[in-house]
Amino acid sequence: MIEERLNEKERKELLKLSRKTLETYFMNGRIFEYTPVNKRLGDLHLGCFVTLKKKGNLRGCLGNFSSRDPLYLNVQKMTISSAKEDPRFEPVKQRELPEIDIEISVIYPMVEVKNFDEILVGRDGLYVEHGFFRGVLLPQVATEYGWNREEFLSHTCVKAGLSPNAWKDRGIKIFRFEADVFHEKDYCV
Repeated sequence: MIEERLNEKERKELLKLSRKTLETYFMNGRIFEYTPVNKRLGDLHLGCFVTLKKKGNLRGCLGNFSSRDPLYLNVQKMTISSAKEDPRFEPVKQRELPEIDIEISVIYPMVEVKNFDEILVGRDGLYVEHGFFRGVLLPQVATEYGWNREEFLSHTCVKAGLSPNAWKDRGIKIFRFEADVFHEKDYCV
């Protein structure tokens, strides 16, 4: 991994920023300008996924693997995208905000998998691509469901619209990535 993991203050700042971005956006329809307290959040250019849950159920999750924007701004943008643009769900309504829990996954650079033994469940997320088909599952998904490596590979292929055994095909590309995953509930934000 290239970058040093985020520290507790940086994680807490991103969670507070995500929450305030969500609340402010519903008031005025814009992402507000922000200057990070922790300078590194403006210096890092990493991908992120923002996951919104309501009563423990997924309510929205979108993100990217890299960004030209500084991390804090990427978190702001992905927060709004998760709330308004996830095609699997109706857009979040303002009245739902008190019930929404925020989880942020800061994404570190992907590495192409050459040997399946490289994949460590709980540490790695997976991204597969085969032709026009693409799918991603974050590292926490496999542990939430208790999957082993093969199940994780199969479910990532299904997410991409492929058969569960597509990960065994020669033409498929599989990448692994690490993520810094943190939740509001862990930081009492």
